[in-house]
Amino acid sequence: MTVDVVVVGAGIVGAACARALARRGLAVTVLDRRGAASGTTAHGEGNLLVSDKEPGPELVLAQHAARRWPSLVAELEDELGSDRHGFPPLEYDPKGGLVAATTAAGAQPLRDFAARQRGAGVDAREIDVAHALELEPALNPALTAAVWYPEDAQVQPVAAAEALLASARRAGATVRPGVEVVGALRDGERLVGVRTSDGDIPAAAVVLAAGPWSGVVAARLGVGLPVRPRRGMVLVTTRMPHVVRHKVYDGDYVGATQSGDAALQTSSVVESTAAGTVLIGSSREQVGFDDRLRVAVLREMAARAVRLFPFLADASVMRTYLGFRPYVPDHLPIVGPDPRTPGLWVATGHEGAGIGLGPVSGELLADLFTGAEPATDPAPFRVDRPAVLDAALDEPHPSESTPSENTPSENTGEAS
Repeated sequence: MTVDVVVVGAGIVGAACARALARRGLAVTVLDRRGAASGTTAHGEGNLLVSDKEPGPELVLAQHAARRWPSLVAELEDELGSDRHGFPPLEYDPKGGLVAATTAAGAQPLRDFAARQRGAGVDAREIDVAHALELEPALNPALTAAVWYPEDAQVQPVAAAEALLASARRAGATVRPGVEVVGALRDGERLVGVRTSDGDIPAAAVVLAAGPWSGVVAARLGVGLPVRPRRGMVLVTTRMPHVVRHKVYDGDYVGATQSGDAALQTSSVVESTAAGTVLIGSSREQVGFDDRLRVAVLREMAARAVRLFPFLADASVMRTYLGFRPYVPDHLPIVGPDPRTPGLWVATGHEGAGIGLGPVSGELLADLFTGAEPATDPAPFRVDRPAVLDAALDEPHPSESTPSENTPSENTGEAS
């Protein structure tokens, strides 16, 4: 039996694609070699940010996402239920974000960045130290600059992805965990399905939404795609009173997200969860799928966090985790049809912004797929843009091997 669309990947981006396509009447099958939301999505902090994006196409998409998330949460809760007899709460929290500089050198770049964002329509409010301490009383008062972003929000990423999948199932989609794509079904140049660990699945179209593994899966389908894993680590404290009220990060975070340097970069990102823990990030480095924790990186992250919030020096860390973000050289998602291979569609490359941008990326792909008018301009995210095609030509053959083993461990995903 031929389905309309096979979606490869059951993280939040794949789930969003499946929901958007199924709700438009298409027969959709979602495949994931593990379980739903078990990779990058499971290891994200749930950030829904405009504060970390330079003016340009990704910021435009993020602004659209910021407007869309409240109504999406309402739709899902209305459809699935959100009390103790219904679906787990999505923990959507429009709590806002605070970006702080703690050095003289970091103050003016932060102010300049906020000014550029204001020019692009972002609510970026430069505030004084007194106002910053009103928002975050435990913050280090030795600040040199601070910017308040009321449009930033947070969501529980696994709950959000599972809710999107549940909605897709209600619209007729089938989700098949534990099924790995191993090859392509072709009719000439056209992709007409996938070969899997559980047999062939004929399909009119295939959507590749496998996060940092998208380059690996693309190679199995006979296509070059320059999506690489970018590793990050997170510290998680024991539960404590709700001291950190918003998402708080230092001014170095924006530079780290936009850098193409493969070497280690760290910045301080601190926020509380509904469960009472505090999440401390972040790090970025390109080391393939090497999933070995590095104590030196954790130590550097902790030191940066203490500079923002001195009380954390006495906090207990109960666990750490790491994961992989889907990195693309020009830092833009890839969303749309692949003209090199008719029948192949792509939704990947969101790096650390996949939770926030996933739902609107799925809707954008569905608009393009069905010929509807997109809510945002799809051109910057095309598969055949020069930055993607040129990098694909230079990309070594994708592999999941690491220095320590041949396949990534179960401890994989995004760490912001």
